[in-house]
Amino acid sequence: MRIFGRARHRPSATWRRATDRAFTLIGDGRYEDAGALLTRAADLEPWLSESWYNLALLHKFRHDWEQARAAGLRAVALLDRDAGAPDWWNLGIAATALQDWPLARRAWQAYGLRVPGPATPHAPDGPVDLALGSAAVRLSPEGEAEVVWGRRLDPARVEVLSIPLPSSGRRWGEVVLHDGVPHGERTTADGSVYPVFDEIELWAPSPVPTFLVLLEAATEADRDALEQLAADAGYAAEDWSSSVRLLCRTCSESRMATDDGTTEHHDPHDHGEPGHPGHLSHRSSGAHWVPERECGIAAPAGLVHGLLDGWVADSPDTRDWRDLEEVC
Repeated sequence: MRIFGRARHRPSATWRRATDRAFTLIGDGRYEDAGALLTRAADLEPWLSESWYNLALLHKFRHDWEQARAAGLRAVALLDRDAGAPDWWNLGIAATALQDWPLARRAWQAYGLRVPGPATPHAPDGPVDLALGSAAVRLSPEGEAEVVWGRRLDPARVEVLSIPLPSSGRRWGEVVLHDGVPHGERTTADGSVYPVFDEIELWAPSPVPTFLVLLEAATEADRDALEQLAADAGYAAEDWSSSVRLLCRTCSESRMATDDGTTEHHDPHDHGEPGHPGHLSHRSSGAHWVPERECGIAAPAGLVHGLLDGWVADSPDTRDWRDLEEVC
């Protein structure tokens, strides 16, 4: 084996057994035991990039970003190809978690992405800003997972633009760190397809609380007026009665059409009667409008009452609200 030429060779059987056992332990959540085996594998084959990539991956699962960066740097130093290696992507995630922007730029560029430099020469260490468009992110993927919409800031961060349910512990406007491999897709009415990324951890919290309120909205236009009023104020309102669907894990991680509450979708898991979907339904109840709506509002506490009262004042015969509660 040539050390400085970094010639590839087959890892030893001991290395393979230790590595295979380690990933079995990772699947069982036994990270400490897996770490001991992967460290042993790296001692056995220190010139294999895979040894350090596997350790970096373990540290990513543990959210130990300093160790993930250190192992990731050793992995990329031993790579035998220039671009497209997942080692660079995981290093980019670790660098982003640590706000090590020069390293994040280097990692994304080495992976093969076109990354602009800092916004100004006076801020050379500023965040990566790629404006990658819309995407969906699965919050709390190991718990009560919830898929919400957001804006991709770079390959590893999404700003949440939906109003998450309180069970997620997340708020509108928060930025979450996400993994690189999508688990599922969402399609919109125009045929566009968006990946669903799994959240790794909260990257930047939001100071804006979430409120739950019961609305009486005679028409969809009345509901839309509140959402527009909140948006005009720089915040958000979302009709959870229309936007929330309960999906099984298999369907959540597959390609699913988004539901605006007005369409019917074939649902292989719906055991309800026509017009009365079952509790695992992926279908709305069709075009029938129900005036009572559960609505989430993301706005400062001092503004919420004014938004709701102003909304009612614009059409008091068709609008009302009650039971306002801060839920997250």
